[in-house]
Amino acid sequence: MRNYLKALSLLTTVVLTIGGVAHAAEIPGSSLAALTDVQKYERAIHIMAMLLVGFGFLMVFVKKYGRSTLTATYLLVSVSLPLYFLKESYFGIENSAGIIDTLILAEFAAASLLICAGAVLGRLKMHQYLLLGLMFVPFYALNEWIVLNCGLGLITGKVVDTGGSIVIHAFGAIFGLGVAASMTTHQEYETAIECDETSDRYSLLGSMVLWIFWPSFCSALVAPADVPKTAINVILALCGSTLATYFASVKLRGKISAADIANATLAGGVAIGSTCALAVPGTSFAIGILAGLVSTFGFAVIQEKLTDLTKKVDTCGVFYLHGLPGLLGGIAALVVVSGIDFAAQLTAILVTIIIAASAGLISGKVIAVLGSRSVPYVDNEEFEGESTD
Repeated sequence: MRNYLKALSLLTTVVLTIGGVAHAAEIPGSSLAALTDVQKYERAIHIMAMLLVGFGFLMVFVKKYGRSTLTATYLLVSVSLPLYFLKESYFGIENSAGIIDTLILAEFAAASLLICAGAVLGRLKMHQYLLLGLMFVPFYALNEWIVLNCGLGLITGKVVDTGGSIVIHAFGAIFGLGVAASMTTHQEYETAIECDETSDRYSLLGSMVLWIFWPSFCSALVAPADVPKTAINVILALCGSTLATYFASVKLRGKISAADIANATLAGGVAIGSTCALAVPGTSFAIGILAGLVSTFGFAVIQEKLTDLTKKVDTCGVFYLHGLPGLLGGIAALVVVSGIDFAAQLTAILVTIIIAASAGLISGKVIAVLGSRSVPYVDNEEFEGESTD
C-alpha cells in the first residue's frame, strides 16, 4: 500500500507539472477577451463551490460517514482537474479553448466524477476513490470527444447539450451504476444506510448551494449575450422541480421526505442542461416540473424495488437525480429545439449509455481487486478517533 501511495503521489506531481508547463506559454488575449475570461473565471469559482461545498455536503446524509464523504470529495476533485488538464495537453488537438475554458471543462469532468462516486459512496476505501477518478476521467473525456467533437466519426451532426444533461449527468450516473453493479457485496446490500436530522440538514445545505450556483454551471461556456437568458431558464427549471418535488413527495409518501427535497429539487437543473440556452422560460419551467416528478417518483417508488430486485445499492440515488433527468433533458431537446438533428441527438444518448455502462463495469472489477471495506458507511475504519454521530 505504501508503494501504491508513493506512486500515486508521483503521478499527481507529474500531472500538475506537465499540465502547468503546457499552458504557461499561452499568450494573453485582447482586452475584450480578457474581460470575458474574468467573467468565466467568476462562474468557474461558482462551479468550484458546487463541487466542494454543494456535492460534498449533499452526500453527508450518510450519518456516520461525513468525514469520509468530505475527504473523498476533496480527493476526487483534486485528481480529476489536473488529469483533465493533462488530457488537454496531449490530446486537445482540435480544441482551441483557452485556459479558463479548459478549467471549466475540467470542472465539468469533476462534477460527473462526483456523481459517479455517489453511486458507491460509503463502500470504497479512500485510495479506491482516487483509483476511481484515475479510471473515470479518460472514459469521460473519450465520451465527451465522441459526442461533442464528432470523434471517430460516430456522430456527424450537432448534438444539443449545452449544460451537460447527457455528457455530464447521465454519463456520471450510468458509470456509477456500472461500478456499483460490479462491486456491491451482500453485506453492503444488507447494511442499512443510516441518516438522522443533523445529517439531513447538512445534505439540505449542500442542495441549496448547488441550487444557487446551478445557473453559473449551465451558462459557464455560453456566449456572453446568452448568459442572462440561460440563467433565467435554469432558475425557472429549478423552481419547477422544487414545487413538483414537494407535491409529489407528500402525495407518494404521506409526509415530506428530506431526501426528496435535498435531491429531486435539483432535477430541473439536470434536465434543463441540454436546452438551457435555447428554451423559452415557460418551457424551462415545464421541463423542471416534469423532471421533479420523475426524480421524486424514482426516489419514492422505484429505488427500493430496484435495489431489492438487483441486490445492488445506489447509495445516493444518482440514477434518480442525474440519470433519469439527464436522459430526459437530452430527449427534451428533440421537442424544444427546432431544426435539431434527431439522429445525432439520439446517437449521442445511446453512445453515452454504452460507454458509461461498459466502462463502469470494467472499472468496478478493477477497483474491487483492491478489496472492500470491512464495514460500509462508517468513518472509523480509516479515520482516527471514534465517531461521535
